[in-house]
Parts: sequence; structure tokens; C-alpha cells
Amino acid sequence: MSSIDLKRIGDTQKKPAVVDVRSGDTVRVTQKIKEGEKFRLQVFEGVVIRTDRKDSHTARITVRKVASGVGVEKSFLLHSPLVEKVEIIRRAKVRRKNLSFLRERSGKSARLTNKPFDRIAVNDLTPKEAVEESKSEETKEAAEQVLEAEAKDPETIAESQNPKGPAEPAE
Repeated sequence: MSSIDLKRIGDTQKKPAVVDVRSGDTVRVTQKIKEGEKFRLQVFEGVVIRTDRKDSHTARITVRKVASGVGVEKSFLLHSPLVEKVEIIRRAKVRRKNLSFLRERSGKSARLTNKPFDRIAVNDLTPKEAVEESKSEETKEAAEQVLEAEAKDPETIAESQNPKGPAEPAE
């Protein structure tokens, strides 16, 4: 196989849906933890201080929080089967990808400036193409219903579109 063939194979594979996580985001990561024979879900909430290989299957984020005065950092593979959900809570204005300077800061100096964002739209995992297709299918179905109704009785459709009632002849 040539390199072109390998590239085509890689393009056809679908990547699992993951939210668009950036450095500076405050996220809530839900992870599966295995204890003996059972699995439980554990939530880790903190600030993303690093993103690696964002568009790859090996995409990784490093999340930091301060628990009982001690800084705790955890690294997550975004496409791992153990990571159940990544939810963005807050988005901050940052100018770099690696925020390691936050490790030396505490208190107010460790705060990041929030910026407004649409939390529902960011955390929605449905692809935009699927949303557009469903909208177009709904509009097609509605148009077909109107055409069928007009074919059956065109006068009732004209009356329903004119709220004042049937048009009176002008004198």
C-alpha cells in the first residue's frame, strides 16, 4: 500500500464525538473507576491547564484543582473508554496552550477571566451535519403535508392562510 492509500483509510474512519475542550476551560470529567468487580463513576472538576494533540485519537487534557490546599492534577485521554463525559462549566480568556504558571499561583492571582459562551451548544455532541439533515427532513415532511392538503382541497388551504376569511370581491 502506498501512503495515499493509508491516508484514505484514515479519513474514512469516524472519530468519536468529544466536546471542544480548550486550555483555560473549567471542566467536569466523569470517569469510570473499577473497584473489584464493580464500576463506579467519579467526577473530577478543575481547570484545563494543558491540551495535547487536539485533533488526534490520542488527544489528552490535563486538569488541575486545589483540594484541601493541595494542588491535584489529573491527565485524561479524551477518547478513552473510561472517560464517560467531559462537560465544560466555564470558559476563560487565555493566550497560551500550556498554563503551567498556575501551579505557582494561589488565591486571587490564580483566577482566570471568564468569557461568555453558550454552555448548551458547546456541550452538545450531535454533529452539525446531523442537525442540519434532521431540520431539512422536517421541512421536507411539512412541505409534503401542505402539498397533499392542497391537492385534496385548495380552498381550505387558502382560507387557513388568510386569517380574515375568504376574500370579498372589490367594487
